[in-house]
Amino acid sequence: MMDRTAISSPSNPRIRAAARLRDRRERDRTGFTLVDGAREVRRALEAGVELVEAYVGPGLEARDDGPAIVAALDAAGVAWVAASDEALGRLAFGDRSEGVVAVIRPPSLALAGLAPPADPLVVVAEGIEKPGNLGAILRSADGAGADAVIVADARTDPFNPNAIRASLGTIFRLPLAAATSAEALDWLLERGIRVVAARAAAPDAYTSLDLRGPLAIVLGSEADGLTATWDDDRVTGARIPMQGVADSLNVSVAAAVLLYEAVRQRGASSGDGV
Repeated sequence: MMDRTAISSPSNPRIRAAARLRDRRERDRTGFTLVDGAREVRRALEAGVELVEAYVGPGLEARDDGPAIVAALDAAGVAWVAASDEALGRLAFGDRSEGVVAVIRPPSLALAGLAPPADPLVVVAEGIEKPGNLGAILRSADGAGADAVIVADARTDPFNPNAIRASLGTIFRLPLAAATSAEALDWLLERGIRVVAARAAAPDAYTSLDLRGPLAIVLGSEADGLTATWDDDRVTGARIPMQGVADSLNVSVAAAVLLYEAVRQRGASSGDGV
């Protein structure tokens, strides 16, 4: 459902209004956020996320999946407008332009909305500051087949456009919630989900732990690690041995290491991806 009035100027009022969603205060005020990229928009559509509007540029025409994305926008009844590369440049993040940016209403992040299956694999990301790291954690969680991700004591909003982009749109596939760390811990323990927390000083290496059965893997912020909420007798520490001078891995890398060890122990078959 195309708006036939093409937009060429980055100063167009509609472009300026959408661009304000790059700021968290505007996202919090409006309840909307930006999705930048063909794959990301397609995955939002496939997940049934509410798309408010979309801006389509020449770059989408050069993609093999471009016509399918436009058809999906039309099928979903999304109002979209043709925009120049210059206009899209005001909305896009980074140097990679794929010719489509959408404004969406993000799904609910209510913890009560999570309904994990039996023997779930859950990721808890506490106090993550960098949207790119949060997005990378979500991408690893999706790749490992995690059943849910809980963003605890968030320092960046989970639907930050950079987090969406870094997740490659997998944020729309994963059951996702946001809560305080105390709420997350209570929620896990009430459901009999064993909690393993990544700690640089933990006595046990992650490879020595049993990561089968109902399990939550908890990771702390880049700067401060985990808070005292996780200093609980019911929480098991897991250490990733470090052989060099650094005392820890990037949080998104640590997430991938622990998740795929859990996958290995659970005997999941390997996929085709890398």
